[in-house]
Amino acid sequence: MLSVYSKLPGLAISCYNSFGGATRGQAKYQTIFEQLSSDILSGRYVRGQKLPSEAALVQRFGASRITVGHALRELKQRGLIDRIAGSGTFVRGGGGLLLGLIIPNLGETEIFEAICQAIAASPDSSGHALLWPHSGLRGAAKEEAAIQLCEQCIARQVSGVFFAPLEMSAESDRVNARVMRGLKEAGIPVVLLDRRPDETSARESCDLVGIDNYRAGYLAAEHLVRLGAKRVGFVAYRRQASTVKGRIRGYQEALSAAGRDPRVFELTGDAPLELPAAALECDAFVCANDRIAGQLMHVLMGKGMRIPEDVRIVGIDDVNYAALLPVPLTTVHQPCRDIGETALRMMLERLERPKMTARDVLMDCALVVRDSCGAKASHEATVGEQPVVEVRKSPLTTCTAQ
Repeated sequence: MLSVYSKLPGLAISCYNSFGGATRGQAKYQTIFEQLSSDILSGRYVRGQKLPSEAALVQRFGASRITVGHALRELKQRGLIDRIAGSGTFVRGGGGLLLGLIIPNLGETEIFEAICQAIAASPDSSGHALLWPHSGLRGAAKEEAAIQLCEQCIARQVSGVFFAPLEMSAESDRVNARVMRGLKEAGIPVVLLDRRPDETSARESCDLVGIDNYRAGYLAAEHLVRLGAKRVGFVAYRRQASTVKGRIRGYQEALSAAGRDPRVFELTGDAPLELPAAALECDAFVCANDRIAGQLMHVLMGKGMRIPEDVRIVGIDDVNYAALLPVPLTTVHQPCRDIGETALRMMLERLERPKMTARDVLMDCALVVRDSCGAKASHEATVGEQPVVEVRKSPLTTCTAQ
């Protein structure tokens, strides 16, 4: 395969930071990472060439060996270098693909960082390079960032793009449509992560990988009903992704099956979270994601309510901080590693067979039981401080987009 690097004379991986370069407060290792990435993709260091030693890089950048090592680990994770014990660090050889990421909500939704890392670390990633945003991007408005990332991917002739459509913006539909149109006109295949731009975009001939959101909402609500909750509410932000609509449908179906009335509260997303009076009548909540669950927990505790004695809470995502909240959060786990690896596999298959029918691959999800739901300690599977992972899971589902 022809190396994509040879198509990029004078261009750099720092395209995602071109909104202003290194930002104030940017970590030193990120500056080193971006400069070495630029050197590699601009051709200063060619495939198979040995990079300067860590000692030389310490002197060049005026940084500690630990900081330089951090930057080199990032380069290896992105698939740009190989580190060989006793020999040194080399630019990864072979004719690989350059793949782009457009994730305007990266700093707001923790699952995408884990999914991106899984793409880069996938067994199928060998020989390929992945461009993704860093802190320099976060100073730009999300809408502007999404469009500029799309333009940079097109300018750098990436072979494919992983796109997580913009959400929680009045301009989401317009921006997502512009990104999809631009990539389509450039002939760049797209694999959507987590969601489609909107429910009407099912006609778009591109692949998607995520979880079964209907099932996630169902699992969370069913769990609370089984624990005896009578008034189960669902809390979401306005203008959230189409995935949340699937979670709401699952929640509603679980309550309907139990003879309970659904109570959906769509909030503005402003801080602090403001709950309507009707929400305070609920004795349990399913939250659209863990971020909302954490905010809700703090608001309720601030009103003197005890979690889970007075109100039970279940989230969706299982982000890293879920177990670190004041009351460890019961949540539905997103298998980010499986999503990332599957996304890369789908992209490679799409590039090999461009006329293949578009696919939606919905991954398994499982309930992780911690303290916030008030489940009895009778879960025999608990070991030490580890959460219980419920056996109830949804099967891997593959369906064809219409």
